[in-house]
Amino acid sequence: MIYLKTPEEIEKMRTASMLTSRTLGEIAKWVAPGITTNRLETIAREFIHDNGGHPSCLGYNGFPAALCYEVNEIVVHGFPSNYTLREGDILGTDLVVDVDGYHGDSCYTFEVGEVAPEVHALLVTTKEALYKGIEAAKAGNRIGDISNAVQTYCEKRGYTVVREMCGHGIGKKMHEEPEVPNYGRRGCGPLIKNGMCIAIEPMINLGSKNVVFEPDGWTCRTRDRRPSAHYEHTCAIIDGKAQPLTTFEFIKEALGQRYI
Repeated sequence: MIYLKTPEEIEKMRTASMLTSRTLGEIAKWVAPGITTNRLETIAREFIHDNGGHPSCLGYNGFPAALCYEVNEIVVHGFPSNYTLREGDILGTDLVVDVDGYHGDSCYTFEVGEVAPEVHALLVTTKEALYKGIEAAKAGNRIGDISNAVQTYCEKRGYTVVREMCGHGIGKKMHEEPEVPNYGRRGCGPLIKNGMCIAIEPMINLGSKNVVFEPDGWTCRTRDRRPSAHYEHTCAIIDGKAQPLTTFEFIKEALGQRYI
């Protein structure tokens, strides 16, 4: 069942989404060659707790971290570790924060130093596809219009779309109906209505669309080990259009000219 939110609930989600965005902005200050993802995890947890939030992923079905860390070929749900980021890596940081029982979800894929031109192009296209999906999220459209907008934008540029993972509804729960795939047909799927809150999150690969899951039961990576990019916003349908509740402005402020 799709749960439409009241304006008051959307404001509570905006508060959670803002802390999610601010936390990613704090992480942006630290992403550089030589730092470990364990260190980033500590920074994120402290920032969230110091600002009155709770990391929703921590402990969720046994997940061991506040953020999902997506280094290079990791598509989603990677664990923090003693891995030290290196020049030319990319790092996706997928974060959900709970404030007073409502959630905000966002992801940004960072360049670590200078990356290969083809990898930079993948990141740019994936981020652009996120906003194509948001543009399609209009009252009266269907979820398939979002899916198709993302898929066609990326595939026309030679990239592939992950099938096994998708966006989702969000609110009092981190994952609610409807599912929001990144591929599909226009005019299909649930009707988009005012009050609907969804996380739109393209996961796009440089090589094959095929993925595998590691023995930890969580980490999903590309089968061919080529890079994967991931960007995400939590959005609410207000006055017929999708309004992002999360923002990349704090990341932009932290990165300056290095912002993609």
